[in-house]
Amino acid sequence: MHRQSIAAILLAAGRSLAAPTLQAAVPPAEVKCPIVFDGRVPVGTAPSFFDSYATNTIYNPDYVKGNDLKWSEILKFPNGTASRFDGDKYTSLEVTVSDKSIFQKQNGFRRAGLQFLKDAADGPGTVGVKTLHFSVKQDAARPLNLTHEFLNVWHEAADYSSNQIQFQTGQLIGKSAADKEKFKILDRNGNSLYSVAIDKTEWQNFAITLNYDKNQVQIYYSVGQAALKSVAGPSNVDLKGAGQFQLGILRKPTGSSDVVNSGYHQKNLNEGQIYGGVFLEDSANSCVTL
Repeated sequence: MHRQSIAAILLAAGRSLAAPTLQAAVPPAEVKCPIVFDGRVPVGTAPSFFDSYATNTIYNPDYVKGNDLKWSEILKFPNGTASRFDGDKYTSLEVTVSDKSIFQKQNGFRRAGLQFLKDAADGPGTVGVKTLHFSVKQDAARPLNLTHEFLNVWHEAADYSSNQIQFQTGQLIGKSAADKEKFKILDRNGNSLYSVAIDKTEWQNFAITLNYDKNQVQIYYSVGQAALKSVAGPSNVDLKGAGQFQLGILRKPTGSSDVVNSGYHQKNLNEGQIYGGVFLEDSANSCVTL
């Protein structure tokens, strides 16, 4: 009887290490528009879920990550209050980068980026009017070194030549360091559409409406559990070129004009960005979940 109790305790402990811990429950905000891609992760999902097509029904298990890494080694499941659109059903994810976060032969970058499993270069995410929702939160134990440029959320054109929309932070290469502690939303030409200071403790919620028919972008924002409000746009941008969404961390080097292939990164990297409430909705007829 005593041995069985010990075994049960060890088994329970093993399970608690393998699966995400529960977050503090908050009333979830209701998604009011049809979801095209749902990137929210159900509470209790095991890290190994993300490693294989056999189990991962949310994100592409192959892209984009270090060549010798599994997603279960990259993703963390932080404690704390759930984001606005996660509630008690979904858990937030932390995307991390390390010295091993080298994708293919891109030695200048350190990157780990999640792609919706069913997103395709010519798929439903590239036509009509769509709104990308995501919330971000900072990890004090894995802070981003903002002397580097970080690309965190973007929509990359099908030919890989540019990003129609870019959510970035840190000191942008060739730019002033004055706004390095701000999140910046840019168009494909690097023009600013919106910026806001990084909040070191609260969830920051963003929604970006991409109107492919009119080549326009509108941006919504809120903090914590507050409803989203329009903060910029609609702005005229170039959304042509189809492509796919990506969410995570692309850390650019310093000291190089060839940032893809070379440059400086500190050793023993351990940086992370927490994400929650990730989904793409259909915003036909001006439908946007706030």
